[in-house]
Amino acid sequence: MKVDRRRYRKIEEGIRHMFFIFFFLLLPSSYFLSAVAQRQFTLVELNCENLFDYSHDEGKDDTEYLPEATRHWTKKRYWRKLNNIAQELLSCSDDGIPDMIALCEVENDSTMHDLTKRSLLRNAGYEYMMTSSPDLRGVDVALLYSPFSFAPISSYSIRVKPVEGMRPTRDILYACGHVVSGDTLHVFVVHMPSRYGGEHYSRPFRQAAAERLCESIDSICAVSSQPGILIAGDFNDDIDSPVMQEIFRHRIKSLTWQPSAPKDVRGTYRYKGHWEQIDHILGSPYIYNKVEKAFIHAPYFLLEEERLYGGFKPRRTYNGMRYQPGYSDHLPLVVRLSW
Repeated sequence: MKVDRRRYRKIEEGIRHMFFIFFFLLLPSSYFLSAVAQRQFTLVELNCENLFDYSHDEGKDDTEYLPEATRHWTKKRYWRKLNNIAQELLSCSDDGIPDMIALCEVENDSTMHDLTKRSLLRNAGYEYMMTSSPDLRGVDVALLYSPFSFAPISSYSIRVKPVEGMRPTRDILYACGHVVSGDTLHVFVVHMPSRYGGEHYSRPFRQAAAERLCESIDSICAVSSQPGILIAGDFNDDIDSPVMQEIFRHRIKSLTWQPSAPKDVRGTYRYKGHWEQIDHILGSPYIYNKVEKAFIHAPYFLLEEERLYGGFKPRRTYNGMRYQPGYSDHLPLVVRLSW
């Protein structure tokens, strides 16, 4: 007799769900109250440094990351990159897995499916949402979350309208949902336009993205007196820049303005021997008051010696055009909250 495997799996899942429901019904209510009262929430932000697959996306300038291209971006290198990123993310929390992960420089849905379902992260149970932006290279942002920590209500992309001289850029990802305490959390993942052409020349491009972000923040604040807002990503600006200062005028504070880090690490990104803090995690006052710890995650395996300038730098995937089995040119930024 032919076995209907799909039907069998559904029956098996149904029995498993009934078991968990029965198990939790037997637990005293004080158990849940205690668990909620002590619940921590860990958010990680990471720019993955060109997490591309090895296939061409029609209409996107991604030919640099193909097997026949100068970088020789093969299937083997792609999967090694995925598992390295997975290892990096899992190492950010010493107590379980991070509850939420904001990622920049990810190419498409295929890369996110492979990262969450087929890499070393596959047993973590992450779900994800991401943008589909008009960025010419096909670079996007994504949000990974544990369904046990965050229950989404809605999500969508926020398009940034280019100003004069500006190329199409990454959308801003917005997600709204409930955390275990019952609080509503509004999350934005951003990847601001780069400083290509110089900081002064490119500043209007980041200002355009910041203005779009602030419009959304103001909309939330208009209907909630104490909203829970988290904003994470690569802003391509330090905290004292005019663009960041404009964002802070909209009831937003930096959660990572003085993150702890090893003594040889003074930022999330290093350029020509200088550490820069261009990755940020921001929040509304309600979230700011829940911060227990903020730090740059910099274990030794994510670093390499900086031979030209001395010290250390992030161990990236390519040094120029030379491939090395590294991780990213950015270090993860981590915030631990208490609900």
